[in-house]
Amino acid sequence: MNQKITYQLPNGVTLEIKREDLLHSYISGNKFRKMKYNLLQAKAENQETLLTFGGAYSNHISAVAYAGKEQGFKTIGVIRGDELGDKIAENPTLSFAQECGMHFEFVTREAYRFKTEPDFIANLKDKFGSFYLVPEGGTNKYAIKGCEEILTEEDAKFDYVCCAVGTGGTISGIINSALPHQKVLGFPALKGDFLKDEIRKFAASKNWELITDYHFGGYGKVDEDLIQFINQFYKQTQVPLDPVYTGKMVFGVIDLIQKNYFPNNAKILLIHTGGLQGIQGMNALLKNKNKTLIDV
Repeated sequence: MNQKITYQLPNGVTLEIKREDLLHSYISGNKFRKMKYNLLQAKAENQETLLTFGGAYSNHISAVAYAGKEQGFKTIGVIRGDELGDKIAENPTLSFAQECGMHFEFVTREAYRFKTEPDFIANLKDKFGSFYLVPEGGTNKYAIKGCEEILTEEDAKFDYVCCAVGTGGTISGIINSALPHQKVLGFPALKGDFLKDEIRKFAASKNWELITDYHFGGYGKVDEDLIQFINQFYKQTQVPLDPVYTGKMVFGVIDLIQKNYFPNNAKILLIHTGGLQGIQGMNALLKNKNKTLIDV
C-alpha cells in the first residue's frame, strides 16, 4: 500500500511511502520479503530447523522466530553477546523470540565475528544437527528474489526510490526491479562504504547510489534530532518510523529535499521496511539515559 505524505515540500516535489511494514503483524516489511523464498527453499530441502544470527534487538531474529512458529520449523538464534544469556526477560526482542519457540546460542562478540567461517558452522551442525542456515539479516539469493517483488507496476510513476540499507539485500532487490528511468537511493544505517561491494554481488545495474550522511553515528545510534523528527513525523502523517533504519532514511530524504538535492517536480517513493518491534528496546535504552522517548 502506498500512502501520500502531506509534508510541505519545495519545488513541486512529492512524496509517497510504501507501507511494507503492514505486510504482516510480526514478519514485517523486508523481513517478510526476505523470508518468503528462504522458507520455500527450506521446505524443498526437507529441513525442519532454521538457524540464523543476530544481535540483542534484531528485527531478523524476531521475524525468523515467528516465521518458524507459523510455518512449523524449529528455530535457533545465534546471538551476539554471551552476557545476554541472563537478560532475556529484560529484552523485548529476545523474550518474543523465545515465546515463539526459538532456542538461543549465545556467543562472545569476538567469536561472533567468525560466524560465516566453515569451522564455526561445522561446530553448530555438530551441536544441533542438520539445519537450514539463514544469513544474518537474511540476505542471500532467495532474499533478493523476494525483495525484487517490492516494486510493482503502480510504482512506475516515481523518479526516485529510497530505502534504508542494512546488509544490502533489500536495496539489491529494488535495484534489480527498478525501471530504467528510476534512481534508487540507499541510506545505510552503518558507517563505511563496504556495502557497495555487497550490493554489487547481487545487483548489476548502475541506477543507484548510497547516501552515507544520515547514519547518526552508526548502527543503533540515535540523537535528539532524530527522535524529535520521528515523533513529529508520526504526529503529522500517522506513519510510525523505527529509529535504526527507516527513521534515518526518511530524515535524510526530507533533509535533501530542503537542500534542493532533487530536481523540480521529482516524484519520490520511500520504502518503509518495517522494524517497528525495535522501538520498545530503543525506548528502554533511552529511558535509562533520561532521554526523550519515541512516541509512536
